[in-house]
Amino acid sequence: MKSLRLTLFFALMAAVYPMQADTPQTAPQPAPQSAPQPARLETASFGGGCFWCIEVFFQRLKGVESVVSGYQGGSMPNPTYRDVTSGRSGHAEVVQVTFDPEVIRYEDLLTVFFAIHDPTTLNRQGADIGTQYRSVIFTYSDGQLRTARAKIEELSRENVFEDPIVTQVQDAPRFYPAEEYHQDYFNRNPDVPYCQIVIAPKLRKIQIPPELLREE
Repeated sequence: MKSLRLTLFFALMAAVYPMQADTPQTAPQPAPQSAPQPARLETASFGGGCFWCIEVFFQRLKGVESVVSGYQGGSMPNPTYRDVTSGRSGHAEVVQVTFDPEVIRYEDLLTVFFAIHDPTTLNRQGADIGTQYRSVIFTYSDGQLRTARAKIEELSRENVFEDPIVTQVQDAPRFYPAEEYHQDYFNRNPDVPYCQIVIAPKLRKIQIPPELLREE
């Protein structure tokens, strides 16, 4: 009788508490993977006449994340377009370029910059006259400063331009984005006279190395 009670007891315990071997095993889950880190982006600023004319070229380069037209290098805080074009503020019209140096080098940006404007005319690009249209490179690191100066020395040594290069190279001061209607100007206003007469012919004439261009 005692043996029967023990048998019933162990049967009851087995039903309530199954043996570990009978419990389905859950496969260990892999540790969650951390999200890939964003690329280390850099900033560059270039002035070479009307910012509408140079913005569109940098927008077409691979590795360029953004191009913002704005004002840089003057003494007046928060300048407006009227302040800058009057010459009172001392700012230059520039584009601020954010780029991935693992895709496009800063030196490549310089190559494009010197191809899309005349760096030998002081405070002037074509019919645009004034200090706001000066040729200038604002640098954000010692590396950029050295590279920009070396590029100018190279172009001068090789006599790429008939006249001396007058492009200024300076540490980047505060950048002020231009008014919204200036941003992405050519792409949003391709039919206005300035775009048709000035910018469109430059786009047809100036050949950017194809390996620097985005895929259409």
